[in-house]
Amino acid sequence: MSGQTKKVLLIEDEIVLLELLSDKFKDSGFAVTTAQTAEAGIKLALQNHPDLILLDVILPKMDGLTMLKKLRKDEWGKGVPVIILSNLNDQRKVSEAMKIGVYDFLVKSNVKLADVVEEVREVLS
Repeated sequence: MSGQTKKVLLIEDEIVLLELLSDKFKDSGFAVTTAQTAEAGIKLALQNHPDLILLDVILPKMDGLTMLKKLRKDEWGKGVPVIILSNLNDQRKVSEAMKIGVYDFLVKSNVKLADVVEEVREVLS
């Protein structure tokens, strides 16, 4: 990885998980921005152009996949890698996410925080 700090945007409405993820990424040398809603997330994404977005599907008001579709309409947003991190293990949602263009779909209950950080590091290397 280059000397430049990689920026990760975490969009997650569960505060405890958001803080755990944020701390884990910061401890691993990433610059972290967080949002608890899709609306805030898309605004931050388009302002800050993070290197990767970690996105929950089930969010208040606008869900993660709707946000992702909007993001993909933006010139910059088309190309940013997105990893879905969700409790939803629904094949329809997974395949919809893949169609919109996500790097991976991780199920929260099946994955450790360290694994999430490792996956992000792989995507960005």
